[in-house]
Amino acid sequence: MSPKTSKPFHVENDTTAGYWSNRPENTLPVPDMMGAYMRNHPYPGNQVEGRKAWIIGSGIAGLAAAFYLIRDGGMKGQDITILDALDVTGGSLDGAGNPEDGYIIRGGREMNFNYDNLWDMFQDVQALELPEGYSVLDEYRQLNDADPNWSKSRLMHNQGEIRDFSTFGLTKPQQWELIRLLLKRKEDLDDLTIEDYFSPGFLQSNFWFLWRSMFAFENWQSLLEMKLYTHRFLDSIDGFADMSCLVFPKYNQHDTFVKPLVDHLKKLGVQVQFATRVSDLEMTEDAGKRSVTGILASVNGQEHRIPVDEKDVVFALTGSMTEGTAYGDMDHAPVMERGRSDPGPDSDWALWQNLAAKSPIFGNPKKFYGDIDKSMWESGTLTCKPSPLTDRLTELSVNDPYSGKTVTGGIITFTDSNWVMSVTCNRQPHFLGQPKDVLVLWVYALLMDKDGNKVKKPMPACTGREILAELCHHLGIPDDQFEAVAAKTKVRLALMPYITSMFMPRAKGDRPHVVPEGCTNLALMGQFVETANDIVFTMDSSIRTARIGVYTLLGLRKQVPDISPVQYDIRTLIKAARTVNNNQPFPGERLLHRLLGKTYYAHILPPLPDRTQTTRDAAETELKAFLGTGGTALAAVGGWLQRVREDLKERTRK
Repeated sequence: MSPKTSKPFHVENDTTAGYWSNRPENTLPVPDMMGAYMRNHPYPGNQVEGRKAWIIGSGIAGLAAAFYLIRDGGMKGQDITILDALDVTGGSLDGAGNPEDGYIIRGGREMNFNYDNLWDMFQDVQALELPEGYSVLDEYRQLNDADPNWSKSRLMHNQGEIRDFSTFGLTKPQQWELIRLLLKRKEDLDDLTIEDYFSPGFLQSNFWFLWRSMFAFENWQSLLEMKLYTHRFLDSIDGFADMSCLVFPKYNQHDTFVKPLVDHLKKLGVQVQFATRVSDLEMTEDAGKRSVTGILASVNGQEHRIPVDEKDVVFALTGSMTEGTAYGDMDHAPVMERGRSDPGPDSDWALWQNLAAKSPIFGNPKKFYGDIDKSMWESGTLTCKPSPLTDRLTELSVNDPYSGKTVTGGIITFTDSNWVMSVTCNRQPHFLGQPKDVLVLWVYALLMDKDGNKVKKPMPACTGREILAELCHHLGIPDDQFEAVAAKTKVRLALMPYITSMFMPRAKGDRPHVVPEGCTNLALMGQFVETANDIVFTMDSSIRTARIGVYTLLGLRKQVPDISPVQYDIRTLIKAARTVNNNQPFPGERLLHRLLGKTYYAHILPPLPDRTQTTRDAAETELKAFLGTGGTALAAVGGWLQRVREDLKERTRK
């Protein structure tokens, strides 16, 4: 048997599964390799002949499944049907409203350069506003290359005072807490929480305010997920403080991503059926093999069974982070209708509940939906005409908010807010057709059980007007100007009981695999499935689950690479060490400068802060810190360094 056929083919790569090396029997590239070599199209065989695809959920995962079924699987669009309980595509990627009633976006999305699945898909989707032949990726690059993102007021306190956020503010012991977490095995972190591991001082540092507000982590949530996030965004860590590591879209997430992708799929014949809530899947089981034979759904309020042929494939979303959203406005607080420990049979969690009742291979959904007090937060969308609020915003922004360029550069977080409140203004207009004199702001908070600093109520009990008053308080807008602000501002609220449910503490087996063991024609997608090393709560991770499902069910010899390999890049590790050390040289860094300062590899080192000190003097200073003032030890190591440098010079001459 040849090496090529004897080695099992794995669609989902896992870099941490073992050591990889070049050898004759290893025809596949490095597990986390990205680039043009991974853009291969599997040669079309009979993998889609006579088959149909049913996709449950029209969020980014469901739309991505349709995209990859067509582009890489060769399936015809007319053989793909997307089912959705709502009457609009996009799932949690929403954006709606008008200037008269107010706009609303329940949440936002931050991107970085290595969302490789996202860009893989959107480089093949026609741009929203550029001419034919230009992609969403082309449009995104054109915008962000010309208008780089950064923030000048990332953290604030004391009613409008910008807090120094130039460093993470971690003590040496706190730095080691973070480093030790990076070194821990994933298998050792089941069901542990962030506050189980980190010290109280760490959870009050600049780092934690920057981190938790950017990613929406709560102290009582999964330490494992935080570890995965640390690896995933290690290359971005030196841009967390001023948010220069991020790239943002021109418009809201629905107009930017969902609209062009849906247009692309519909042109190819994909059908979308709305008002269809799927509650269960009929299955047959034989010798450990499970096959979906029917989809049970409520269609326009009537119970239906959609037959599924044995050759057909089904893609289903498990759980929903925006299910059960309660809405409020300027004069009304949201009214929660979901139970605190069970969402009920008419929710988007019902399908996963019913699957889990069939077998443990489908995971344990209750771990995620079972305590909304720990997974809930609220957001508000502000539709603003000129007022003292927009004037204050202008003072805190990188560019004129009405210029179409970067405004706040991401969220501004109030570190002394009892709610841990944040506010942001993205590029304007944020909606297609938005009037030129209107700005759309977004505000959210993490803690739902604390009274506000200005308004003595928890955020969920507040009207839009009261939340606006709390925001103005933290921005330092005087009380006598509040009525002028309220007269020119509309607030629409969204209280989401499950918005961070994917971060709840979990253990092995709580989340099902994309293709659960023994399933012949079912793939699960979204934020509540298990992948090798990826995180949750990103568009990229949702798309990854769809790709894994498509390639696996269709039997395609095409792999989905592991997360971007930048976490192993020596440049990433060095700059991360410097950043975690409050932008000061980390232990050993001056020695590296002495060793590499005049070699080919000098460029991997951050500049030393004291330019007046020679690298030799800096290295000797650092050695003294390590070894004390003992002349013999210092001379010995100094001589070794000199010999290494001379050897490197000699090698470069050859």
